[in-house]
Amino acid sequence: MSPRDFHRPAQFSGHEFEAFKGGDDPAVMHRVAHESASALLARVRNDPTPEILDRLVAFTDANGIDALAELWAGATAHSLPGALWRIYLMRAVIRQSPDDITYLFERGVRITESIDQLVAGAPAPASPEEILELADQILRGVFAGDFALALARGAAFCRLASAGATSVADDLDVIEPDRSIELTRRALRLSELAVDLTACAALERDGSLD
Repeated sequence: MSPRDFHRPAQFSGHEFEAFKGGDDPAVMHRVAHESASALLARVRNDPTPEILDRLVAFTDANGIDALAELWAGATAHSLPGALWRIYLMRAVIRQSPDDITYLFERGVRITESIDQLVAGAPAPASPEEILELADQILRGVFAGDFALALARGAAFCRLASAGATSVADDLDVIEPDRSIELTRRALRLSELAVDLTACAALERDGSLD
């Protein structure tokens, strides 16, 4: 696959991270976001059955990512609902265009000297099916596993995909400037996701993510 073969995702094109908004009353939405996130985690951790985990992982497949946007998209980035929203958003972006995001991730792995691939837990090379499975594993780890590690894995994946998007954007800068701009925007959003998830992971390790 070459940069010129890299196709435009069906829905998450350029503005995918900006498409979801929270409610209208900040005070109410803040309270609802934190209460719902805390209650959900407590419920699952008290009874982490495979059936419950499967339903949570696949929740947005049946209900749409906008269902969670109403609860968590407007929450402070470095908070429990903010962390949950960003992990679900990462998974939604992967599922919307697995071939493209896998290509960006693989490009990022090739050009980046870091341990991010090991942290993310992705195989090398990775297929779209394996990246889809990785997204599910990371989300599953949020509810039944090491929460901080799951957030760190998500951050590592987003960093590599961001690096890949920047690299492909550079390749297309002259021959497809509009597409290059879209990829640059995507790289920025992925980078922002990585920064926020990293911060949330650090807060979780300190016991102060709420």
